[in-house]
Amino acid sequence: MSELTLHDLSKKMAKLDFAMLTTTTSSGNLTSRPMSNNGDVEYDGDSYFFAYEQSKKIAEIRADSAVGLTYTGAVGMLGGSPLFVGVEGSATLITDKATFKDHWTKDLDRYFPEGIDTPGVVMIRVTAKTIRYWDGTDEGQISL
Repeated sequence: MSELTLHDLSKKMAKLDFAMLTTTTSSGNLTSRPMSNNGDVEYDGDSYFFAYEQSKKIAEIRADSAVGLTYTGAVGMLGGSPLFVGVEGSATLITDKATFKDHWTKDLDRYFPEGIDTPGVVMIRVTAKTIRYWDGTDEGQISL
């Protein structure tokens, strides 16, 4: 068993698109929902997602920026060992259209029909503080 660097873990995560984003509700409970990073998978400790500003998750992030992300997927040839990644971090809401362009893909047009000009679109940046991982061979923690 060896400790992975963030770069090594990023390579293993390269094909993982979906994460469960966990926020805290107004009643103090945890809630999770699937989010796609739309192929923006060059992981450096920051994850990016788009949402509508009026959604519950955005209100929850405004009230408490502490969030969690969980990723899972197959690693290696023919599936291989599963990869589990848990991220503890903080969310920042971004409304700058120039920044949107850096993370926008054509697939997002399905959900946001006017592209980056869709009214009410906001980007969520989750900045990792602690990352825990397990893939059957390696397990550990990376603190950022």
